[in-house]
Formats: sequence, structure tokens, C-alpha cells
Amino acid sequence: MKLESASKKAANKRQRGAQKTCSNVFSMFEQSQIQEFKEAFGCIDQDRDGVIKKQDLRETYAQLGKLNVKDEELDEMLNEGKGPINFTVFLTLFGEKLNGTDPEDTILAAFKLFDPNGTGFVNKDEFKRLLMNQADKFTSEEVDQAFALAPIDVSGNIDYKSLCYIITHGDEKEES
Repeated sequence: MKLESASKKAANKRQRGAQKTCSNVFSMFEQSQIQEFKEAFGCIDQDRDGVIKKQDLRETYAQLGKLNVKDEELDEMLNEGKGPINFTVFLTLFGEKLNGTDPEDTILAAFKLFDPNGTGFVNKDEFKRLLMNQADKFTSEEVDQAFALAPIDVSGNIDYKSLCYIITHGDEKEES
């Protein structure tokens, strides 16, 4: 009997730990939005066990008329959760998607493409030139706005690791 209650306590402690790491996700949404996400989660969690699994996704797709979903597609979706997808993880995934910010490691990887020597810095002028001439071209004003929060040293180099932190976590100066 004691062994059973000890394992229950350990399981509860693990659950509380998981909740603590994601608890701030609830502050990202209004209560009405959280309720809508709960309803959506309930629609996807076909077996009502509190965790979205591959079969839940397959059945949800079937209800929507898509019957031949590849296992790879479903696995890819489930892997975004980096573990079991309970409601908190589900909400966190939507928070990341709706927030419009890539995870910090994705942004860092993008900056590293412009830092072949791995210094942690990119030249401001060269980066500005690239932003204004490649892909979704920035205007000069947009670049200046983007650089306003960027930590730039006296040599004109952007500390992109610090900038990535600011992009994903906010600027400490803004919050003061």
C-alpha cells in the first residue's frame, strides 16, 4: 500500500512540475480563448483520455473527410509537442504559432548562417544590406526599427544571441 501511494505522489509531483514549466501560457490568452481551445482539444481528443495521440488525429481527419493521412504527417504534428500532448502542451503550441515568433533556437540558427566563424556577431551594415536586398525586402525605416532594440557594439556588430533573446522574451528595458 505504501509503495502505491509513493508512486502516486511521484506522479503528482511530475505533473505539477510539467504544469509549472508551462503555466505562463495561460496568461497569453483571454479566458474565452482558453475555453475555445478546450473545446477544440476535446474535439481532437477522440478517446477523451486527456492526451492527443496519432489515432485521435487520424479520427479527427476522417471526420473532416480526409481519410488517407500519412503516418509521417501525423508523427510530424505529434513531434511538435516534444512529448505527450495534453491540454497545456496543446495551448503552448498554439501560443507559439499565434504569437508569431519562432522558437529562440530557430532564430539563432538563421543568424548563424550569417556568422560562418561562429563569433556570435553579425556586421550591422552587411546585415542591413541583406535585409534590404533579399527575399522579403525591408525598407530602410523597417531596418532601423528592427535595429532599435538590437545590441550593437562600437564596431557596428550585432550581438545576435542577445537579440534572439530580446525577440523571444522581450526587452527588459521595455518592461521597467
